[in-house]
Amino acid sequence: MRRLRGLREQRRLRISSQLAAILLLSLPLAGCLTSDDGSGPTTFTDDRGVANQPFPDRYRDQILAFMRTYLNNPVGVREAAIAEPAQRTVGGRLRYVVCLRYSAKDTDGNYRPARERGVLFVDGRLDRILDNPAEPCAGASYAAFPELEKMSR
Repeated sequence: MRRLRGLREQRRLRISSQLAAILLLSLPLAGCLTSDDGSGPTTFTDDRGVANQPFPDRYRDQILAFMRTYLNNPVGVREAAIAEPAQRTVGGRLRYVVCLRYSAKDTDGNYRPARERGVLFVDGRLDRILDNPAEPCAGASYAAFPELEKMSR
């Protein structure tokens, strides 16, 4: 009986130590996932904080490539419109923002109302999508974006 209790105690200690090791090892990794100011999403480009950002020359191609993966169903997008890149202050830093408006199919095949997104560029490359671009896209002048409407899988 004592031996059985001893085996149970050893097993419990082993499991507890394994869980503690997992938690302790994951803490340094969690620190790597925060943004510069601690409040924004994770970005995928090296943000050097340079104020004079280069113009995103191939911004349309980059947006199309990204939207193929961003949208659940990239086929049949409607009401696609795009604004020219404009320098805006986002998160306290000067960035190029491209404003985008479109209506995409939902998972059930119905169309959602048109949404507005801001596409943020750092060092001339697409960095991330702004889900609520009210301030950066205020007063944007949109033009048709037929390439987005003609996307395929």
